[in-house]
Amino acid sequence: MTETADLVSEIETFEEKLALASESITKRFIGQTRVVDLTLTSLLCGGHGLLIGLPGLGKTRLVETLSTVMGLNGKRVQFTPDLMPADILGSEVLEADPDGRRAFRFLEGPIFCQLLMADEINRASPRTQSALLQAMQEREVSIGGETRPLPAPFHVLATQNPIDQEGTYPLPEAQLDRFLVQINVQYPDRDTEKAILLATTGASEEASRQVFTAEELIGAQQLLRRMPVGDSVVEMILDLVRAFRPEDPTALSEVVQDVSWGPGPRAAQALMLAVRAEAMLNGRLAPSAEDVASMADPVLRHRMQLTFAARARGQRIEDVIAKGVAQITGHEAAA
Repeated sequence: MTETADLVSEIETFEEKLALASESITKRFIGQTRVVDLTLTSLLCGGHGLLIGLPGLGKTRLVETLSTVMGLNGKRVQFTPDLMPADILGSEVLEADPDGRRAFRFLEGPIFCQLLMADEINRASPRTQSALLQAMQEREVSIGGETRPLPAPFHVLATQNPIDQEGTYPLPEAQLDRFLVQINVQYPDRDTEKAILLATTGASEEASRQVFTAEELIGAQQLLRRMPVGDSVVEMILDLVRAFRPEDPTALSEVVQDVSWGPGPRAAQALMLAVRAEAMLNGRLAPSAEDVASMADPVLRHRMQLTFAARARGQRIEDVIAKGVAQITGHEAAA
């Protein structure tokens, strides 16, 4: 009983800090509450986020603000076609000491940080993109025959421009699967855009403040995994993920017809963590069916692929997910 009371107290404490963090972020990233929540979700779950949106919507500003509020050492890499893996990971250089003796010294690349912004990640070649694979999954990199651990916590927030495809290299499925959530950044509504204009074109701007430390974020990540999940929610997550695999006997008819491949076990793991984060961000002590419906789309949409025929008919993966979520959870999916 005492253990349960302590867990409840810890969750409530972190819920209060998360509310303060969200408030501080939205002072500089105005009006996009859903985007902020999904970005915080990726950090709470110990995962990575893929932000997709047009230029000028504040994606870089969001990541910079997040770094300040969460107390993380953040760095930014602008991905370009001529970027090499060593530009991200680092390299060994030959140096001579005053006595003339030579030795190799490793110079750390920008990936040795706690929050890496990979700006326009699809502009880099597949060779350079793959340099992130080991780091994102294993939190370490292998260079010169030696494995070097990355700082803890370690998170990647990558951005993509959805319309400018000239000179780009689409991320392969294996790398997309490493991102816990795909976060679509949309145009703001009129009132929000007016607030942005007034807040960012004056003599001074609202400043964000640090709410978390890196150690507190690690504590929140560990606490998240201790949050209880009811059997009905666990079964719902399994039903949902398996219903989107076209070869599964329980697959939905729309999935069999329109989906070429569906989400794997990593998607179920991501959804299990994401629903806990959604509950924590909304001040609840355990996730519900509504949380499953809310997190299904951002967790699953980059882990599924429509058939060519479905794309030719104008079908969207979001529509397929929405139908499945409504059937299985009884709630509407959130974008």
